[in-house]
Amino acid sequence: MPVTPMLLNIDESRAVEALRELAQKLDGAPCEVVLDFSSVQRVDSSVIDALADLARIANKNDKATKLVLRNVNVNVYKVLKLVKLTGRFAFVS
Repeated sequence: MPVTPMLLNIDESRAVEALRELAQKLDGAPCEVVLDFSSVQRVDSSVIDALADLARIANKNDKATKLVLRNVNVNVYKVLKLVKLTGRFAFVS
């Protein structure tokens, strides 16, 4: 089964909207979604909620969707680890 790769640059000012739009586009087909967080310096609770929803939707279909966070700031990673979201994503630099 071929895996469709997707790359999405996340802008800190539109992070929540971009993550929610992506969650609506996931259709259960196998794909790898790479989210570039290089421009995100901090996350608030709404971004964390959007990431949690995205992970829930992606894992709903027998983990057919792989979520990869790229270029995550150390402080953002610490927040994701604190709220126990790091296990739901792969991380690359």
